[in-house]
Amino acid sequence: MHLHSLIRDVPDFPKPGILFKDFTPLLADPRGLALAVELMANPYRGKGVELVVGAESRGFIFGTAIAQSLSAGFIPIRKPGKLPRSVHGVDYALEYGTDRLEIHSDAIGAGRKVVVVDDLLATGGTLEACCELVKKSGAEIVGIAVLIELPKLKGRDKVVKYGEVHSVLQY
Repeated sequence: MHLHSLIRDVPDFPKPGILFKDFTPLLADPRGLALAVELMANPYRGKGVELVVGAESRGFIFGTAIAQSLSAGFIPIRKPGKLPRSVHGVDYALEYGTDRLEIHSDAIGAGRKVVVVDDLLATGGTLEACCELVKKSGAEIVGIAVLIELPKLKGRDKVVKYGEVHSVLQY
C-alpha cells in the first residue's frame, strides 16, 4: 500500500480524457524508490540477465537502477536522431498518438538475455516497440518489468508473446 500512496493522479494530461499516473512522488521517497526497484528486479534474479533495456525517457529511470540491482548492463532505447551510430528503428502507436524508437544496431548481440523495462504498461505500444527492437538484435527476452500497469487498456495482450510480464502496481 505504501507504493500506491506515492502515485499521484493527474487528470487530462497530456490531453483531455487521459488520467496520468505521476510517479515523481515515488522517486522523491527513498524507501519507495528502493522498494519499487527491488520489486521490479526480484523476478529476474538468478535468471542470467545480462542486459536491461529501457525506453526514453522514463524507462531510463527504472532501467538503470534495475540493471545495477541485477549486476547487468543497461541499453537505452531512444527517440529518433538521438543515437550517433547505425540504428534499428520501429514506428509504433501510443495511446495518444504515434512515435518511433531506435536502438544502436550493435547494442545487444544475438543470444544475450535481456529484461525490457518501462514505467507504465497502458496500451502496450511502447513496450511492443522495445521488444521488437530487442528481437531484431537476436536477443532473448527474459521478461518485461513495469512499475504500473493499466489492465483495462489490455497492453499486456500485445507484449506477453515476448515474455513474462511483471507489474508492481495495477490500476
